Amino acid sequence: MSWEKEIEELKKRENLAEKMGGKEKLQRQKDNKRLNVRERIELLLDKDSFHEIGKIAGKAKYDEDGNLKNFTPSNFVMGRGKIDKRNVVVGGDDFTVRGGAADAAIAQKQIMAEQLANEYRLPLIRLIEGTGGGGSVKSLDMDERTYIPGNPGWNWVVDNLSTIPVIALALGPVAGLGAARAVTSHFSIMVEKISQMFVAGPPVVKRVGEDLSKEELGGSEIHAKNGAIDIVVKSEEEAIDTTKKILSYLPSSVYELPPRFETNDDPERPVDWLIEAIPKDRRKVYNSRKIVKSIVDKDSFLEFGKFSGRSVITGLARFDGWPVGLLAGDPYFYGGGWTSDASSKVTRFVDIAQTFHLPVVHLVDNPGFVIGLDAEKAATIRFGARALTAVYQANVPWCSVILRKVFGVAGAAHMNASRTHYRYAWPSGDWGSLPMEGGIEAAFKSDLEKSDDPDKLLKEIEKRMEIVRSPFRTAESFIAEEIIDPRDTRKLLCEFANISAPVREVGKTSFGLRP
Repeated sequence: MSWEKEIEELKKRENLAEKMGGKEKLQRQKDNKRLNVRERIELLLDKDSFHEIGKIAGKAKYDEDGNLKNFTPSNFVMGRGKIDKRNVVVGGDDFTVRGGAADAAIAQKQIMAEQLANEYRLPLIRLIEGTGGGGSVKSLDMDERTYIPGNPGWNWVVDNLSTIPVIALALGPVAGLGAARAVTSHFSIMVEKISQMFVAGPPVVKRVGEDLSKEELGGSEIHAKNGAIDIVVKSEEEAIDTTKKILSYLPSSVYELPPRFETNDDPERPVDWLIEAIPKDRRKVYNSRKIVKSIVDKDSFLEFGKFSGRSVITGLARFDGWPVGLLAGDPYFYGGGWTSDASSKVTRFVDIAQTFHLPVVHLVDNPGFVIGLDAEKAATIRFGARALTAVYQANVPWCSVILRKVFGVAGAAHMNASRTHYRYAWPSGDWGSLPMEGGIEAAFKSDLEKSDDPDKLLKEIEKRMEIVRSPFRTAESFIAEEIIDPRDTRKLLCEFANISAPVREVGKTSFGLRP
């Protein structure tokens, strides 16, 4: 007596599950230039490494004799696999079955993916399309009842932000709960022209008087600029490649340290052009990204949040193979000044670095918070203070390199002043409570009004102040600890990365990412 018959039944059901929503729905997915969920998983994971869980879960119909007549698989595919030989958990929505809606799902599968990743300390990859397990009006006709929303398993979603890397890929139209799952992650990715994201889609929005296409309502350009999405790519294949690259900088969980990468880039490599990277004319801008890319290990800079909070640059990088979080000012936008959205971007960056034990390298050029009526309306000081708090809460190793401006409260957020000042300054450093440009007229207003030749007096004061603002005067008082040759920046930051490595600590921090 064997169980061969039952195994044949199992294989039959597994074959039915692999047909997903059927030929017509699969062809429609292809016609819309989107991969199906099983194709995505195959691209994402190492060859033959996927171990699917709950493959035959779904809705079945039987004849009078108990024989299977029809089977519709759950529209959520999940399991374990490997990326670059590292164990991960992956869960993906099957849009070919009821557009990923809850009325074709088995909620426990999605919950199990989150819980499995959490308890076994494995990175989680969400492949999101449709409502991501959210509701559908059609379910009302099927169940003849409504329900009180509860988001089952959301406790695991929240706890994962403090425990494991979570990367969410929006790979088609994503709405409702699917959108919430996309942004409740450490890194979110959208595909240009293919992905859209919204709280509610165009048909629902039309009822409130806005007749918009999916792209107009929630295209990648919108969400890249508002900061909801971290990275925009041009294809699903690029989205998957980017996912793999992000993981290479991160530990599998907060109970491990980020791994070192082999590099052939000499840590003592001089970067000669940096001696002239900063214009002597303070009114002129320069290319921060060029500086970043020249000092990090070759081709190691991975930027996220590029199109939001644009006066700040955030990303992951390596120095001598060690992964770090990299923060820099961009003088092309508000002179590098912090807006409310730039401040929010800084907070998110610091939270990620703190959560995954990444030392921070901060290339500083910050004239302060952006001022004016729009800045006040945007509650810049509120979000700025939040960013400052995040900097002071973080205890990962931190090195600041002052490239040019450091002014005001925002400037003070370049590092936690109560910690060891692991800090360098270039000769172009310029700092104080307020920029002297414009500040002199205010400070010496009375003298200038009394002067017979205010223009001459102003020039004399400016000349005197120009001497005082020399960074060497600050260094004399040990307020600027080290002024360095810009060409030595890479060497010193590689040294910082090596010194930092032994003092990194594993475990949960007092706070995780605040989405």
